[in-house]
Amino acid sequence: MSGILDSVNQRTQLVGQNRLELLLFRLNGRQRFGINVFKVREVLQCPPLTAMPKLNPLVRGVAHIRGQTISVIDLSMATRGRKIEDLSNAFIVIAEYNRSVQGFLVGAVERIINTNWDAIMPPPQGTGRASYLTAVTEVENELIEILDVEKILNEISPLNAEVSADVAEGLTTEGQENKIIFIADDSAVARNQVKKALSSLGLEIELAKNGLEALNRLKEIAEEYGDVTNRVGVLVSDIEMPEMDGYTLTAEIKNIPELQKLHVVLHTSLSGVFNQAMVQKVGADDFIAKFHPDELATAVQKWLMTECE
Repeated sequence: MSGILDSVNQRTQLVGQNRLELLLFRLNGRQRFGINVFKVREVLQCPPLTAMPKLNPLVRGVAHIRGQTISVIDLSMATRGRKIEDLSNAFIVIAEYNRSVQGFLVGAVERIINTNWDAIMPPPQGTGRASYLTAVTEVENELIEILDVEKILNEISPLNAEVSADVAEGLTTEGQENKIIFIADDSAVARNQVKKALSSLGLEIELAKNGLEALNRLKEIAEEYGDVTNRVGVLVSDIEMPEMDGYTLTAEIKNIPELQKLHVVLHTSLSGVFNQAMVQKVGADDFIAKFHPDELATAVQKWLMTECE
C-alpha cells in the first residue's frame, strides 16, 4: 500500500481532458466505493486512535500522523452502515476537503483506476445510502459508488454559509439587476451552501447538477438572448461532476462564441498546485477553494461587475 499513490502528483495531465482517477475501497461489505485521487494525500494502515471527549459519534478518534492531529471518520457509520470493527486490518484514507484534512476509516483499499467523467453518472433516486451518493460508475461489471463527502462533513461539522454583515453591506450589483448567477455542483449540500452565500447579492440564481446539464442550459439561454452574458452574469462551477467536469465545461464555454464571454469561477474542494495552471489552461477567470462565503461572494461580485471585453 505504501506505493499506491507514489505517482499521484505526476498525473495532472488527466485533468482538463474530462478524465479522472479513482481510488477504490470497501467499507464493511462487498460494495466498492471511489474517491478522486486528487483529494487523497495518503493511504495507510489504521494507526492507534485516541478517543477524545465530546467527539461526534461518527468520529472514531484522532490519529497523530506526521506531526498533525487528524480526526478519523468511520465512513461506514457516516453513511448509515455498520461500524468498522477490526481496526487492525482497516485503512485510513487521508484527504483534503474544504481547506481541512480528514482521515476516512475504510475496511479495505484496492487500487486506482483511470476513467472518464462521462462514465460517471448521477446516482439513482432512492433512500438510505443513496442519499449519500453524488455519482456512480461501473467497473468490471460492478457498480462503484462515489460518496457525497461534503454532505458527510457538513453533518458532522456544519459550515456557516452566511456572508458576514460587514461584507454583505459592501456588496453591490448596481446595473446588473437583470442578470442571474448560475451555479453548477453535483452535491446538493454544496449547491445550497453556495446559493445561500450568493443570495446576499440579491440576484436570481439558477442551479445545475453537473457540467453537461449546465452547458445545455447555458446554450438554451444563449439561443433566447443572443449572447449568454445578456442574461447570465457569472457561472460558479464545481470541478468534480458527473458526465462533464468543471474544467471541460469551462473549455466548452470558451469555445462557443455565444458563451465565451461568460465569467467562470471554479469553486471546488479539490486542492493542489495544479489548479491554478488548469484555470489558465481552460480559460476560467478565477479559482476559489471551498468554502468561505465572504471570499466567494466578493469574487462573484467582482466578476459580475467586470465588463466583458
